[in-house]
Amino acid sequence: QVQLVESGGGLVQPGGSLRLSCAASGSIFSINAMGWYRQAPGKQRELVSSITSGGSTNYADSVKGRFTISRDNAKNTVYLQMNSLKPEDTAVYYCNGDLLSDYGLFMSRWGQGTQVTVSS
Repeated sequence: QVQLVESGGGLVQPGGSLRLSCAASGSIFSINAMGWYRQAPGKQRELVSSITSGGSTNYADSVKGRFTISRDNAKNTVYLQMNSLKPEDTAVYYCNGDLLSDYGLFMSRWGQGTQVTVSS
């Protein structure tokens, strides 16, 4: 079994910061790209940021300059540092990983999501 578990969400005031973590565990041989998505009420899930195994990053225009994605390959963990948060960043944030299992199977796995609420 392979699972991704997010942590670090919560309630923060506008202009504040949060750091999300996503740890992958189980029969994992390697992890390729990892990413953070978010889904606000009544909206479709959207890509926030992604990072390859080599460290190349990609960001949605709405978060460029405010969010930073990073990963620790030794810990199979990806992070999302979110600064200068805005009310429009309020959403459930999901982690996604494209990985190769110990059994030679390629798979994509999602975490359960963590709520981020930006409000005064």
